[in-house]
Amino acid sequence: MALIEFEHVFKRYPGSSNAAVDDLNLHIEAGEFLTLLGPSGSGKTTTLMLLAGFEAPSSGTIRLDGASIESLPPHQRNMGVVFQSYSLFPHMTVAQNVAFPLSVRKVDAATIAAKVTAALTKVHLENYTHRKPNQLSGGQQQRVALARALVFEPRLVLMDEPLSALDKKLREEMQLEIRRLHRELGVTMVFVTHDQSEAMTLSDRVAVFNQGRIEQLASPQELYDAPANPFVASFLGDNNMATCTLEAGPGLDPAAGLATLRTASGQNLQARICAGKAPPDNASVKLCVRPEFLWVANDNTALATPNCLRGTLLDLIHQGDHWRLVARLDGLGRSGAAEAPQWFAKISPGALPAGLVVGQNVCLGFRPEDAWVF
Repeated sequence: MALIEFEHVFKRYPGSSNAAVDDLNLHIEAGEFLTLLGPSGSGKTTTLMLLAGFEAPSSGTIRLDGASIESLPPHQRNMGVVFQSYSLFPHMTVAQNVAFPLSVRKVDAATIAAKVTAALTKVHLENYTHRKPNQLSGGQQQRVALARALVFEPRLVLMDEPLSALDKKLREEMQLEIRRLHRELGVTMVFVTHDQSEAMTLSDRVAVFNQGRIEQLASPQELYDAPANPFVASFLGDNNMATCTLEAGPGLDPAAGLATLRTASGQNLQARICAGKAPPDNASVKLCVRPEFLWVANDNTALATPNCLRGTLLDLIHQGDHWRLVARLDGLGRSGAAEAPQWFAKISPGALPAGLVVGQNVCLGFRPEDAWVF
């Protein structure tokens, strides 16, 4: 049995025609790190608030260890919560802030002192007990919030975009800190973010939300390598997309898992069928290729290469470990269209053709197995 179960959960706010959470079915296993990922307004934070007890579902069931908890108040759910704003008491010291959940549970003073010391040691703040929140950096305040959420040893820790206020370096440090704590403590964690990098770094599984529903629930690697639809492909990682038509007749090769597509200009390309869903002949489909799977060549050297899209190099940017190329692809443009689509590629320094300059004709190509068709 899963630790947490959402079954046909809906949440509708008064005056809204759409459900913030729309028929949610989700099981969370004990000890896992689950991230709820999605854009603003997708339902991820509402889902977390339903689980914490700060919001009540309009309908449906939420279970903890098999028992319904919809009517259980937050303080009786035994869940630690870390908010985006930290929510530390400014008049209390670090030790007093961390001790607060134990104090309201009427734990004796000696036990509180021992547990506060242990919790602050876990987040490397054992020497900051007498400081006030305004004497701490943003990263240190977040560590105090984490210690407070862990001090009463909850089975479940919920985090609502806890790192969004930190700068990039601190955010990456805290990601590793949270990952370490999860690994060492084995506590179940549910983490809300719109940051795909955080989701990839922290999670055992990721639930990608869109308009109140889960588009796909899988490991970070599976989401990246085999997205269920164009939304997931575009939200998790960078992607190039183009609208094509599935070639009639021999357009599908189910044995190889490949489809032949026809671009707007009449060029044929091959890509793999995503999630085993074969579209009908002449269907309008989306071609998706990640920028790191593209190669670049001088236009004149690649004319006979399959899956070669010709165009014009618009920009060439050095980004340390790779070059970012931006090209306008005439092969994907429709006849008479004002502007052909732009794709970008990530090319390692050793794979960049010599003498490449902005304004010249180039070819961006890809292997059929490195592209998806939806």
